[in-house]
Amino acid sequence: MTSSADPRSIVITGASSGIGAALARAYAAPGRVLGLTGRDAARLADTVAAARAAGAEVVEGLFDVRETAALTAWLQAFDEAHPVDLLVSNAGVVTGLQAGRSAEVTESAFRLVDVNLKGAIATVSALVERMRARRRGHIVLVSSLAGLYAHPDLPSYSASKAAVRFYGDALRQWLKGSVEVTVVCPGFVTSPMSSRHIGPKPFEISADKAAGLIRRGIARRKALIAFPWPLVLPIWFANLVPARVADFFMGGFAAEIEPDAETARERAGGTGAP
Repeated sequence: MTSSADPRSIVITGASSGIGAALARAYAAPGRVLGLTGRDAARLADTVAAARAAGAEVVEGLFDVRETAALTAWLQAFDEAHPVDLLVSNAGVVTGLQAGRSAEVTESAFRLVDVNLKGAIATVSALVERMRARRRGHIVLVSSLAGLYAHPDLPSYSASKAAVRFYGDALRQWLKGSVEVTVVCPGFVTSPMSSRHIGPKPFEISADKAAGLIRRGIARRKALIAFPWPLVLPIWFANLVPARVADFFMGGFAAEIEPDAETARERAGGTGAP
């Protein structure tokens, strides 16, 4: 029998870099099978090589979580060969307001929702009934502190991560007694994605440190893993006080998000809000 403390078959989406890659390194060990997916071939290859060097068997999937048919087929084929003990839905992207704090490009916002929310739902949907039938396993969804209280410069990102958080909460209640469910709400974690966040990043930690916190929380079967505490506590407070007070607190986190390649193309061809 396996447990959340010692899963033997693990799937991690968005394993090319950041938290996903760090979790792959943290779990990689002899006797474990890792299913690692990502869309950046070079970065995913680095993660796979590190996991194999640590003694893990690795099956890689090079695709975007928006490719629902490919994602579903790959996940179910992996599960047929290695019934999944731990499923980590981690793939995500970020975008924000444009220059002068003008509206997000509509296409960028839609793409973000497709990856962050629809991708998470597709990942879980591919395996949840299989795990439920086995009456074991653990599903982990990576949200964000922006899913606990919205970041004013990241409207769509905040909305998508709040949706992931509530999706996970609903899954936990539905699957109680058969499959464990954990929602992770990290603060600032060093990664290629966070490097595009131009603005204050208080209490930023390394991806490896974040992976350690997440792994310990999973082992303890925590419903919510949120960190760092110096940001979590004010956010909980912000949800209790009048909006004007909370908004004043959030004013200190103004940021710009440097566009990735897809966002740059979308900005070149779009005008923001419809």
